[in-house]
Order: sequence, then C-alpha cells, then structure tokens
Amino acid sequence: MGCPDWPKCFGQWVPPTSIDQLPTDYKESYADYRAKKNQKFARYLNTMGMEETASQILNDPAVQTETDFNAVKTWIEYINRVIGMVIGLFIIALFLRSIKFRKSYPVLFWVSGATLLAVIVQGWFGSIVVSTNLTTWTISVHMFVALLIVALLVFVFTYTQRLQGSARTGVDRKVMMVMLTSMLVLLIQVFLGTQVREAIDQVASKGVLRNDWISSIWTDFVIHRSFSWVVLLIHASLVIFLLKTSFSRTLIQALIVLLLCNVISGVVMAYGAVPAFIQPVHLLVATLTFGLQVHLFLRLNTKVVPVLGN
Repeated sequence: MGCPDWPKCFGQWVPPTSIDQLPTDYKESYADYRAKKNQKFARYLNTMGMEETASQILNDPAVQTETDFNAVKTWIEYINRVIGMVIGLFIIALFLRSIKFRKSYPVLFWVSGATLLAVIVQGWFGSIVVSTNLTTWTISVHMFVALLIVALLVFVFTYTQRLQGSARTGVDRKVMMVMLTSMLVLLIQVFLGTQVREAIDQVASKGVLRNDWISSIWTDFVIHRSFSWVVLLIHASLVIFLLKTSFSRTLIQALIVLLLCNVISGVVMAYGAVPAFIQPVHLLVATLTFGLQVHLFLRLNTKVVPVLGN
C-alpha cells in the first residue's frame, strides 16, 4: 500500500518522498477513491455469482483503512510498477514481432497474444489488489497470474529455440510423468505457501509479534513444511531419471541449486522468525524453479513443442 492509487502514485508519475508533499486529508481522499473502485469490482463479482466475496470487500473495515505514508514503501511499490511497465512494453514488442509468423507458426503468434492478454489482466488486477487494501486472496491470484505469464514466456522461448534447431531433447514416458508430477507438486506447494502467507497477514494485522507468527499459524505452517518433503522426493527422482539420459547437465544442476535455495530460504524463514528480506527471496526462487520446470517439460516433450517442420 505504498501507493494507494493506480497507475499513478499519490496522483503523481513521480511519487513523493515526504509526507509534506501530500495534502492533510490524503487518507480520506484515497479511501474514497478506493471505495468507488471496490464498488465497481464488487459488481463484477456479483455478476459472477460471488456475492459473499463482494460483500466482504464492501463491508470489511480493514479494506477501508488507509495506510500511513511511508516513503520507503512508496518507492518500493513505485519501482515494482516501473519494472512491470517495462515488462509490459517488452511483451507488446514480442506480440508485434510475432504477427509476421501468424501463418507460418501460428502457435508462436497465439501464445504471444495470450501473454499480452495475461499482462493486461495482471495490470488491471494489480489495481484491484491496491484498491482492496491487499486483501489476502487477491495477492494470491495476482501471484498465480504472474506464474502463468512466466509459463507463457518460457513456452515462447523454448519454441523459438526449437525453431532454431536446438532444445530437441526427447525422453521416455516414465521421465515425462515424473516431470509432470514434479510440476504439479511444486504448484501445490506454492499454493500451500500462499495459505501460510495469508495466515501470517491475518495475525500480523492483529498485532501479533513476528517471533510468534509461526506458532500462531502452526497448522498451516506444518502442512506447508511437511509437503516440502514430497516436493524434494519427487524432484530427487526426477534428477536421478534425467542423469541417466543425455539431457543438459547444466539445466539439471540449475534445478538442484534452485531446490536447495528453496529449502535453505524456507528453513531460515521457519527458524528465523520469518525475516522480511527472506520472504521475497523464497518466492523468487520458487518462481525461478517453476519457470525452469516449464522449460524442462517443453524440452522433454516434442509433441507439445514440435520440431521445426512438424
């Protein structure tokens, strides 16, 4: 909530650095701004039959509470938006570049178009995350849309590699099944992680001290921690299978390193009272792992990403 409006920040393209640059009634004005946006979003939810969710957004006092100005948080959020804009411009360029291939390689054109559409949806939903004052479920949806964009971009990357004559790895059905299983369990683990984060958000909003967060959400934490063993075992099996093939040793090593980083960052969070700087690291490593998994899957399956001329 460093920037209570969207896409501008406190009504400016370059955000303020001091509260003195804001009007005295900035909380009230931006609370009204967000309330109007939430009413519009609630109408969308009602149309989709999500009346209870719409009612919670409109009636939850926490949604209407305006956050105090914090220059550090404002600029973190602003930098996040600038990076998002740069990504969006690159994806627009990607789509424009793909137009000339719409007949020769229609998959490339349509996936690039889907990526652009996903980015537009992500930008719009980012404004909903802001207007609903970081409602927990909206943050999770925002993250999974980001993972979808990662998967689509990796598909385009791997497809173009295939068209250039590289990334032509093929393996047997057993390895493919283990690969798919590893992707599924990682997504489940990410979902369980969102449940932990949502639970932490709730206890933190009630004033629970950071050292007591884990004990306050023990059940969600234990489920997430226990399932990590499933993730590790499945991925260990995948690595063993891949090492028996001619698959790129560099990619296999990268997968191992990312898995170890996931484990280490998770342990630090669990036994270090959830340090603030480790949370984004943990999420970043999980995202990189997912992106690499998608690339591995596409390289392993020539039916999904056909060889040039097929």
